[in-house]
Amino acid sequence: MARDILVFYGSYRSDRQGIKLARWIVAALQARGDNAELIDAKVIGLPILDRRFSDYPAGEAPAPMAELADRIAAADGFLFVTGEYNGGLQPGLKNLVDHYLTEFAWRPAAIASYSAGPFAGVRSATAWRTTLGAMGMVVTSTPLSLARIGGAFDADGQPAGEDGGRIAKAFPRFADDLNWWIDAAAEQRAKQDPPY
Repeated sequence: MARDILVFYGSYRSDRQGIKLARWIVAALQARGDNAELIDAKVIGLPILDRRFSDYPAGEAPAPMAELADRIAAADGFLFVTGEYNGGLQPGLKNLVDHYLTEFAWRPAAIASYSAGPFAGVRSATAWRTTLGAMGMVVTSTPLSLARIGGAFDADGQPAGEDGGRIAKAFPRFADDLNWWIDAAAEQRAKQDPPY
């Protein structure tokens, strides 16, 4: 059964490195037989949060915001690719996510983190666990963390070197964990409506 998974990425930098990881994850999920789509905050281009999607009367939200709300609500699960900015959350990704709430609820999420240095974005991943849980998502326990992202992919976007090799080796378990929770959540939703 193909699962519909949205892969969120949020850097606005001109020389984005994390986009390599996000694109590779989308391709790797697709190679496993799932439907994966990259949701790039820079491409979507929502403004700094003023009004959430739910703050607009029905049919009055800006078209890009409404279209993404429908895509989020229809997805089976989510994967967040996040860099670490000064030890914290990536602002572009946080802004994108904050436009929505109920659209994410009752489905699982996984976090892939990265950094330019040796710490692989783990502080950002820890912060995202709290945020995504508060939004009603179950966050999987298997981490996917990439250090020294600048040298972890070759010119064709494939994992390279020691760090790239680690991410390629860790990915199957990471994806299996997310897919297990996607299937479990779908089965539960088929049996019983969410409690609220």
